[in-house]
Amino acid sequence: MKAPHLRKGEAAESLACRWLESQGLVLQARNYRCRAGEIDLIMEDGETLVFVEVRYRSHPGYGSAAESVTPAKQLKLLRTAQHYLQQLPHTPPCRFDIIGIEPEQPVQWIRNALQ
Repeated sequence: MKAPHLRKGEAAESLACRWLESQGLVLQARNYRCRAGEIDLIMEDGETLVFVEVRYRSHPGYGSAAESVTPAKQLKLLRTAQHYLQQLPHTPPCRFDIIGIEPEQPVQWIRNALQ
């Protein structure tokens, strides 16, 4: 049996995926892992490949979704995305988005969250 925080994380990722699909994005990969780290969702938004970090916050006192993506986490995301891109025949335009999910709040979508 999975720990409650893991089940909440999976539920948040599923919600984020469905929500992004409702916005027109298309899922390419979920929980992409390599030595460098993990990317929650990899989606296509037209011609753009979107690497999505999903952040669930059970309480607003823990800070915002964007604040929770530390410089160390950003570096892991960048390295993991580079690994994913090396598998492709050509490199499409890319961006990094953050989806913030909090109980009883609208989904927070931060496009181009990392530069």
